[in-house]
Amino acid sequence: MNGVSTIAARELRAYFATPLAYVFIVIFLALMGVFTFYIGGFYEAEQADLSAFFNFHPWLYLFLVPAISMRLWAEERKSGSIELLMTLPVTTGQAVIGKYLAAWAFTGVALALTFPIWLTVNYLGDPDNGVILAAYIGSLLMAGGFLAIGSCISAANKNQVVAFIITVVICFLFLLAGFPLVLDFFGGWAPQALVDTIASLSFRTHFESISKGIIDLRDVVYFAMVIAAWLYATVVVIELKKAD
Repeated sequence: MNGVSTIAARELRAYFATPLAYVFIVIFLALMGVFTFYIGGFYEAEQADLSAFFNFHPWLYLFLVPAISMRLWAEERKSGSIELLMTLPVTTGQAVIGKYLAAWAFTGVALALTFPIWLTVNYLGDPDNGVILAAYIGSLLMAGGFLAIGSCISAANKNQVVAFIITVVICFLFLLAGFPLVLDFFGGWAPQALVDTIASLSFRTHFESISKGIIDLRDVVYFAMVIAAWLYATVVVIELKKAD
């Protein structure tokens, strides 16, 4: 764990060493405000909950999280610094987990800075704070899933733009899996078991389940398995690229 913590601390410091981190956080918070108050109609709904706030998280993450993950490995490979990183007394798995945890922690910081909306809804009404806390946890888990996918795609590409686009497409497919448009298409001919399996792959479905205040072990295990699988794929890709 020392190797993982060393890499994570190094990467997290690197995020805040440049203005890009602060630009990302400002954009993230600004978009959250626009979607919550103007598009989501937070005040107009007159409801003491944050559904107008959390409903847009999957779609904001769809573009903002790949913007973070695209530089995880693509920049290292393009600059050649990945060879220097691999000379450190850490395994490839430790490096992958360390860089991933740093990116996840950075995303968590951005999410935590939305706390004024939580204070606002408590000032205006009497919300169920347990539900809100569960939704925050679900949001962080979903962001972690997106980041794990982006980490693998970034490791496979030297071009950050290409990594960004491919990550957005794959994440979009994971979101779209739970929509009636997709389920109705398969429902006409596919067995119900297959339709249920496709629906169970949706990030949005699992996030909405948690955001209702019910932290089901199946939803947590789903995100954990997605993160573990894509991080393992990242390690495999890096090892293959080293052999090239």
